[in-house]
Amino acid sequence: MTDLPADLTLTLPEWDAFLARLYERDDRLDLRAGDATYPESETVDAYVLSGHAEALQSAEVDGDLWGTLEDIEEEAGSEAQAWAKICAFYRDRGCVLLRVTGTEEPEEWIFSAALLRRLGLLD
Repeated sequence: MTDLPADLTLTLPEWDAFLARLYERDDRLDLRAGDATYPESETVDAYVLSGHAEALQSAEVDGDLWGTLEDIEEEAGSEAQAWAKICAFYRDRGCVLLRVTGTEEPEEWIFSAALLRRLGLLD
């Protein structure tokens, strides 16, 4: 049995620094290289990053909680139950929950472990 990656936690400043290190070109998300310059169109913010997430719960970006729950063919009686079922579904498939602390509202994102490894957040 393969060990599942642990959840990750970033502070808000760490999250902002992480976003600043990313660029997107031709729908591929990657890390910026050293002192190279990148066009403004390749800048990654939370909205751009959301296109690479499996699911998310964010004050800044609408993650369509109920649509995601429907996609995984689950039902829930509350947003908290819905998010718990979504997290369980993706964790069972080797995805990682990334929490951002220091925000007024919950900021949680689910990514594939492979993507987080490529982006330097997992060993």
